[in-house]
Amino acid sequence: MAVMTMIEALRDAMDVMLARDPRVLVFGEDVGYFGGVFRCTAGLQEKFGEERVFDTPISESAIVGVAIGMAAHGRKPCVEVQFADYMYPAYDQITQEAARIRHRSNGQFTCPLVIRMPTGGGIYGGQTHSQSPEALFTHVAGLKTVMPSNPHDAKGLLIASIEDPDPVIFLEPKRLYNGPFYGDHSGKSLSWSSHERGDVPDGYYKTELGKARVCRAGADVTILAYGTMVFVAEQAVQNTGVDAEVIDLRSLLPLDLETIKTSVEKTGRCIIVHEATRTSGFGAELISEVQEACFWHLEAPIERVCGWDAPYPHAQEWDYFPGPDRIERALRKVLEV
Repeated sequence: MAVMTMIEALRDAMDVMLARDPRVLVFGEDVGYFGGVFRCTAGLQEKFGEERVFDTPISESAIVGVAIGMAAHGRKPCVEVQFADYMYPAYDQITQEAARIRHRSNGQFTCPLVIRMPTGGGIYGGQTHSQSPEALFTHVAGLKTVMPSNPHDAKGLLIASIEDPDPVIFLEPKRLYNGPFYGDHSGKSLSWSSHERGDVPDGYYKTELGKARVCRAGADVTILAYGTMVFVAEQAVQNTGVDAEVIDLRSLLPLDLETIKTSVEKTGRCIIVHEATRTSGFGAELISEVQEACFWHLEAPIERVCGWDAPYPHAQEWDYFPGPDRIERALRKVLEV
């Protein structure tokens, strides 16, 4: 075991797979010599050479388009889009090409491609560096969408994604890169969590895609969350003392509906938490799935705690985020029914 931040765990995953499989390539804007804007790829070019880890022009469409061609030809690209907000020029390549290759070729070609994207807010990055676009990918058949919440899962999920034969959108919560970060809308940092590093096994291991993790067992209410919101939900439960079961989805697509169903059937209540905007957010899909699978077990309406339906409000960033206080109000509401 080693103790790592999420950044270190992600770098370790790429290190392991570059050494293990000569088909693996890492590339994107500034990921080579500089080691990435968040330093996730620091040292990898020096270790594996410029043919395996390299910089690209500032063109997300080109990065993803080249990666799709490489993947169809048998390589395993793990590419970085510097911020999830920058992926829109490549969205056509992702949805019209990568997601469809297996089906349009009748299985003759696959697309073993990973697209890493730092996502979400919490670093005072403003409107074009803070978006949470996961629902734009979970809507697309042929893509898998993953978001870790801790260093152990970050490494295991990234290794599993690199080995997957289909394209995986790998969303990395920036606010968790160096540990859960507290702040406020004044722009002043309040504190870093004392749990900023986690135990990460040495060498090769995988965390199964499509399998959720029960972070905390409970009997009164189920909280479904992913990414940064797992940490926030756990803080809310700790503050209230409610006997809540907290589930980290980890993989949004494929979704572990069986773990969700088992939990909600036990608790009879459900709260969904995500950072993205409310309307057409991934929480809407979760509500539908829980309602269809667990209707006769529900004892209260499903509550949703999420971002505002507004362009990302930089000046009110910490009010926009679902914080422990908003989750605590939802807990009280569902338990009063």
